[in-house]
Amino acid sequence: MKFKLYPIFIMCLMVVGAQAQVDRSKQPQPGPAPKINLGKPASFKLNNGLKVMVVENHKLPRVSASLIIDNKPNSEGNKEGLKSLYSAMMGTGTKSMSKDDFNERIDFLGANVNYGSSSASARSLSKFFPEVMELMAQGLLQPKFEAEEFETQKDRLIEGIKSNAKSAGIIASNVSAALAYGKNHPYGEFATESSVEKVTLADVNKYYESYISPKNAYLVVVGDIKEREVKKLARRLFSDWQADVPPSSSLPSLPKVQYTQINFVDVPNAVQSELYVQNTINLKMADEDYFPVLVTNQILGGSFGSYLNMNLREEHGYTYGARTSTGDDKYASRFYASASVRNAVTDSAIVETFKEIKRIKSEEVSYEDLSNAKNKFAGDFVLRLERPSTIASYALNIETENLPSDFYTQFLKKINAVTKEDIMRVANKYYKTDKMQIVVAGKGVEILTNLENVKIDGKKTPIFFFNKEGDKIERPVYKKEVPEGVTVKSVYNDYIEAIGGEKAVKEVKTIASSGSASVQGMSLSYSTKTTADGKNLTLVQMNGMTLNKQVFNGKTGYSEAQGQHVDYNEEQIKDAKKNSKLFSELKVMENDQLQGIETVDGEDAYVVQTSEDSKDYYSTSTGLKLQTVSSVSQGGQTMINTMGFDDYKTVDGVKIPHLVTINMGPQVIEISMNKVQINEDVSDADFE
Repeated sequence: MKFKLYPIFIMCLMVVGAQAQVDRSKQPQPGPAPKINLGKPASFKLNNGLKVMVVENHKLPRVSASLIIDNKPNSEGNKEGLKSLYSAMMGTGTKSMSKDDFNERIDFLGANVNYGSSSASARSLSKFFPEVMELMAQGLLQPKFEAEEFETQKDRLIEGIKSNAKSAGIIASNVSAALAYGKNHPYGEFATESSVEKVTLADVNKYYESYISPKNAYLVVVGDIKEREVKKLARRLFSDWQADVPPSSSLPSLPKVQYTQINFVDVPNAVQSELYVQNTINLKMADEDYFPVLVTNQILGGSFGSYLNMNLREEHGYTYGARTSTGDDKYASRFYASASVRNAVTDSAIVETFKEIKRIKSEEVSYEDLSNAKNKFAGDFVLRLERPSTIASYALNIETENLPSDFYTQFLKKINAVTKEDIMRVANKYYKTDKMQIVVAGKGVEILTNLENVKIDGKKTPIFFFNKEGDKIERPVYKKEVPEGVTVKSVYNDYIEAIGGEKAVKEVKTIASSGSASVQGMSLSYSTKTTADGKNLTLVQMNGMTLNKQVFNGKTGYSEAQGQHVDYNEEQIKDAKKNSKLFSELKVMENDQLQGIETVDGEDAYVVQTSEDSKDYYSTSTGLKLQTVSSVSQGGQTMINTMGFDDYKTVDGVKIPHLVTINMGPQVIEISMNKVQINEDVSDADFE
């Protein structure tokens, strides 16, 4: 059976003056930075150690509160996922209020109350804030950790991990952190199915008792409220909060990287490669290098017009976006350059990334780039000052990051003073191109040969292999020999037999299916109707409103989106004819070619090339179709789309997949079919 998904969404002062003679061999002297008048929040401290900051702003009738516990990073040991489970359990009621009552009251007040592994927050209209603040405090200080809720949240977390197990982006993020910091460092840990299974309800209680303490906590209140009101609230709600100082152990040393290397993770279903080029650094906000590093990172990869993005995206078209980040965490940090790139150019993207990093280390930046970066910081800084929450967040940073009291009043002056020489100096200090980890998560069968031949500074780059948990492994075998006697016809026959047999399949004249999906937080309904003679209807709706409709009657077709009706062109008609068949496997076409055996989510699969831009994958053990991979070119960019098939269920004697997973670039969509009908509910009127 062929499934076809059509796109759901369509994405889509010059100053002239007299030119004086200027000596362009010298950088112009920076003008004076504007004077910053940064107010200070009112502050006080409770006897239990809780520090409270208040910023009054009476322009709008709103108040927000944030409680932050400034704990030293702590390891979850072999129970990664504990902090996530603790966070999920918070806000599920209190010792005096059920989960439903707690959440209904918050909703009734039009408020937001949230909890993290070391934080809590609340936001509401000022007239409701005292009650909302009390609800937040009750949720924090009187949590109800019940076994039934714990199991529910645990199952939910495991399901999320299973879903993310196919995401090359998440895998690259997890493994790059593990390799940078080490798997025994809090910053290198990430949850797996097995680690979450080990977490118990007693562990959640122990975490709460150990780490949720007022001793190093800050309560920040901003908005339409008087300081004296906050004092009354804070004392009434938090004075009885008593807990010991959270335990603090020494952090492990970071792994030492002796030379630049490629660390590869195979993600067989990846439609593009995820890159991290990284090294750990020692940089804090209080350091003198902080301001030059900010500007350097902005020029290298912190903006659309940065070196890296202009190279990988604009010049070469390898990616939709590339960026860099240079951390300033007080415990451990890293520099990294990241991008999602087409499989075919993974090796080239690595070479070009190093080219731009070395460029900023060896070539002076232009006056224009330096000036643009400084202006960007100045503009963003001034805009932030318009928000009252900025005063509180800056004051909190001064406390928690051990910054001088004039750090932010001097911010623009420090940025303005950065020179081209500073840029080159800090780039050479923090960007260790001779000791970098190049982390790649991608489809090994397509990219490994080129990766193993990547040269940097004329030398072939060593490559090491890791699994999705960040453990080092031997080089996987990506392509296996096809057993003698296996042909496209035999693969197709095995598939037809696996789903019910030729007789049952040939009796299928129509299939109507409906299901649901979630895309960027939106719940969508998805339905499709297909006939044996090549007619197809695909409909995507949200709350009864049509987002996208595709209709093909076997000869002509059209699409409707956002009220626009567009008839199919010749290429779309040709594509629709090819993809509107119910079971194309009943007949071997001239272009069908058996390419070999590859791995799909840990399962061996025969690969059948059905056209220049499409491949189908069939399990060597079950015969079932596992996925279809196709390439789509649009606007000069090529996107690889993967459609995976799972949860086969028998409907009227024929097995039909009830879970369809679609990877469209970085977007992953899971469609759960809740109703599938054979030879029912389909008429010619559906295709008009």
